[in-house]
Amino acid sequence: MTSGNEDGNLGRYRRRVLRADFVLPTGVLRDGWMAVEDGRIVAICAAADAGVADWLERGFALEDWRQHMVLPGLIDVHMHGIGGHDCMDMDDTSLPAISLQLANHGVTGYLATTVTQSFEATRLTLERAQRFMAEQQVAFASGQWTGARLFGVHLEGPFLSPQRRGAQNGEYLQTPDVQVLQQLLDVAPGCVRLVTLAPELAQADALVQHLVDAGIRVSMGHTDATYEQAEKAIQLGVQHVTHCFNAMSGLHHRSPGVVGATLLSDRVKAELIADGIHVHPAAVQVLLRMKGRDGVVLISDSIRATGMPDGEYALGGLKIRTIDGTARLPSGELAGSTLTLDKAVQNLVQRWQTPLADAVYMASASPAEALRLDGVGRLAVGYQADYSIWDAAGCLQQVVMGGTREDAVKAAP
Repeated sequence: MTSGNEDGNLGRYRRRVLRADFVLPTGVLRDGWMAVEDGRIVAICAAADAGVADWLERGFALEDWRQHMVLPGLIDVHMHGIGGHDCMDMDDTSLPAISLQLANHGVTGYLATTVTQSFEATRLTLERAQRFMAEQQVAFASGQWTGARLFGVHLEGPFLSPQRRGAQNGEYLQTPDVQVLQQLLDVAPGCVRLVTLAPELAQADALVQHLVDAGIRVSMGHTDATYEQAEKAIQLGVQHVTHCFNAMSGLHHRSPGVVGATLLSDRVKAELIADGIHVHPAAVQVLLRMKGRDGVVLISDSIRATGMPDGEYALGGLKIRTIDGTARLPSGELAGSTLTLDKAVQNLVQRWQTPLADAVYMASASPAEALRLDGVGRLAVGYQADYSIWDAAGCLQQVVMGGTREDAVKAAP
């Protein structure tokens, strides 16, 4: 598939031109060309464009991926684990393993998402995440493959509603406290990118303001807020909604709840678990029609049971069981998912007839915008060369991040 121009054995290609089908924000470019130089996209054009010859004359290596689809790297802002590993595991091997497994699903960036645990467990998670991010940065600069890039941490808790806690450990739920929050932020400065909280709790307004002032994205989730309370939170600076429809006050004609406020506001992006289990198909359609692709962020909410056999697992100290790939507490409540982000994209296309470009956008450009990540999330000139290549059968062939590729060919399960 390739020829020439590779630096050593690191899988880094300085200059290359790919011929393939490309999923762009504007649609699918069939039989096009994309030129990559030093980890950046420098050109995208139709195959008939005579300028392609100039790139080849300048020494760019040719990669012929005709009959293959190139997608921008997917970004998962809400995932707890995969393949037997959890982001809060007390070891230094889980995050590297999670990064490698996410890359096998076309994910090139993610937030390690916590569940409500003790302060000490959360503190250690933040420390490990910051350490791994630094290690990845060094490896990335030298062209070493470490899998999906960890962009930071999503704190899902502990300031959540007891009535809407779902699979969050009620033993460790706390009322909002700016001092406790700041202590967590101080553990790993700059590491926390997203915080989920229940805005109706006492002193939650102060937390929202504190996070907004710190430049950290605030999300409503695990909340029993009224429509009015949710609307007020949005006015204060909440810009995100955690797994919309799940673990929150629903839409009723006399009490529109958090869902109603989310659907009507163009200030917030709504996370969606598109597995066909967490959200009724009709509700998915309502969300997509009301919010559009710019207002939706596809997530996996995956747990350690993802990609593993059915059985018993642990999530934040709670026992869960997966049956036919669905994770539940002993009470029967859903407990995260075993979804992967590439499957979520596929589900939107196949079950909800969403255009491929829009489905991919909700799993790449939209989350990148939510986290204010520059230069990632789409195939565009000037953007980092983060992308994945899929064959006609939907099997992953290659993942590239900033010019460094994964050499092994792996099929997505």
